[in-house]
Amino acid sequence: MTFTLTRSLAPVLLAAALLGLPGCAPALRQVIQVPTFKVEQTRLTGLSLGSPAIARVSIKLRISNPNPVGARLADIGGRFFLNGTDVGAINLPNVNLPARGDTVQDAQLEIPVSLQTAAVWLQVARGREMPYRLDGTFTADLGALGQPSFGPYTLAQGQFKQAAILP
Repeated sequence: MTFTLTRSLAPVLLAAALLGLPGCAPALRQVIQVPTFKVEQTRLTGLSLGSPAIARVSIKLRISNPNPVGARLADIGGRFFLNGTDVGAINLPNVNLPARGDTVQDAQLEIPVSLQTAAVWLQVARGREMPYRLDGTFTADLGALGQPSFGPYTLAQGQFKQAAILP
């Protein structure tokens, strides 16, 4: 989702927000663009079906900031879906983004495995390719531009594929 204004008004609103003029916050949300998430790599690094049962997942994310100011993304959290099955909650660390730039973030997740999700994780461990989706929310600290929250929406999706780690 991208909010846009005419070219002539955007610099005026940005300058007003930076100067802290009252009444600019609603209009400001129209010039802030939502950072984008792209999963560059997913990997099941371990699967323990003991007590507690845990799936260890490594995700490499590329997060892009289209805005003219740097940002810190906080409270990044959501749900991880495999083959349409909600396999658990995820929480990612705070991420610092440069202005109009990208950051690569490695996240090491430990997701509890339940009786309902064990079959999905076993298929991944045996090398079966399946679709994933990461739905979530986050807050962007844009300094003088405020702290807008985004979501919930699909942050990233793709195919979870890797070589088998179990026979």
